[in-house]
Amino acid sequence: KKDSKTFREAVKAIFRFSDIQLARAEKNELLRAYADNKKYEKACQKLDEGFEDAFQYTVVGKGHSRLNSTNLIERLNQEIRRREKIIRIFPNIASANRLIGAILIDIHEEWLSSPRKYIQF
Repeated sequence: KKDSKTFREAVKAIFRFSDIQLARAEKNELLRAYADNKKYEKACQKLDEGFEDAFQYTVVGKGHSRLNSTNLIERLNQEIRRREKIIRIFPNIASANRLIGAILIDIHEEWLSSPRKYIQF
């Protein structure tokens, strides 16, 4: 952490881009500048390996613009918990998986036929 403020600011700047091409160019520039420094070697390697995964939200036309919050996921988890509390103790893992799978299939079918714009697929 000592004397790494410029490196940290450069990494943060990469994540402010909304265009993946610009972000790639900036990442490559950062790697050229810091890859030779042993102090930043590991960080540069991690940035290079995980860059494409971290920037999937910038891929035009493939992003999930409707999913702007985690409310759907939280509601899904609440529904699963509500139904599992009724049973309380499952005889084995397979029975728990069957119940949760049935709940997920049911909700997935509801989402597919939903008129709500934010959950249409």
